[in-house]
Amino acid sequence: MSKGWTYSKAGVNIDGKSKAISSLVKELSFRRDGIGQMVRIDGLFASLIDFGDKYLTLATDGVGTKLLIAKELGIWDTVGIDCIAMNVNDTICVNSEPVSFVDYIAIDKPDDKVTKQIGIGLRKGAEMSNMEIVGGEIAILPEIVNCVDLSGTCLGYVEKDRAVTGEKCKAGDVILSLRSSGMHSNGFTLARKVLESSNISLKDKAKGLSGTVGMELLTPTEIYVKQVLGITKEHDVHGLVNITGGGLRNLLRMRKGLRYVIDDPVSPAPIFDLIQELGDVEEKEMYQTFNMSMGFMIILPEADASDIVKRYGNADIVGRVEKGNGVLFEPGNILYDKY
Repeated sequence: MSKGWTYSKAGVNIDGKSKAISSLVKELSFRRDGIGQMVRIDGLFASLIDFGDKYLTLATDGVGTKLLIAKELGIWDTVGIDCIAMNVNDTICVNSEPVSFVDYIAIDKPDDKVTKQIGIGLRKGAEMSNMEIVGGEIAILPEIVNCVDLSGTCLGYVEKDRAVTGEKCKAGDVILSLRSSGMHSNGFTLARKVLESSNISLKDKAKGLSGTVGMELLTPTEIYVKQVLGITKEHDVHGLVNITGGGLRNLLRMRKGLRYVIDDPVSPAPIFDLIQELGDVEEKEMYQTFNMSMGFMIILPEADASDIVKRYGNADIVGRVEKGNGVLFEPGNILYDKY
């Protein structure tokens, strides 16, 4: 058993989360009659809804404990970008274009300065995604929250013959990664516990970081909408994967009966090295908790991938698809076989 920090030790058990999700979904048995039925494909990042000649899509997510970093620094104008990004980056995983968004803010007491700053970030994220914020809700919940919680839901659409579900993935494909802007909005509970236990302040500077630890952690999540939807228009894309909670385990959402091998990973940004070193975090834990600078992955034929790498400075071929099962992180001989 590892003596270093793990996500579970920090308070987040991802296997327990999977069981909790499963127990919930088993109870959601009602099925609608008529137009608007859900397409029943397991593992999708956004739900497909049958709507005539198109699929509508819905995705929902929040910013998580990154909000505690914003609170400590008193900087709230970037977390709205994170909220948008976490939703639209899931939406595009089925090749759906985000069109509308609603936000939800739970706060312990009204604070117009905080909500204004959150609104600035939401607006920026919407602009970057070419998506309109059509409504939302602010709930004052002093008995439930003692800070701010921020989440949202994204509506998108895709022509039925343009949907990407991962079923076209095949042996011989390659895995292309689009680099992340940093930690995005996952793994912050572990990162915070490691820093706290090491007596590292958010205002401290650390080796390799361009600014303070806090500002590095607060870097907004990259929004991949325009780049990914541009790529899918020009290339034969078989799978789209947002590397969020669960890290490389997200690749297990793609077609079964294949092994997704990461054999040439991107070198992780200094913030990941700092967390791993301070917390004595095992490599397997790092790659199933953080994006490790590989924020989004595209599975497609090698010729298409090589062309994309030439055109985009943030794209790297990091792996391949072969017969087998699971996700293999080849440099560490680490196999992930369950999501």
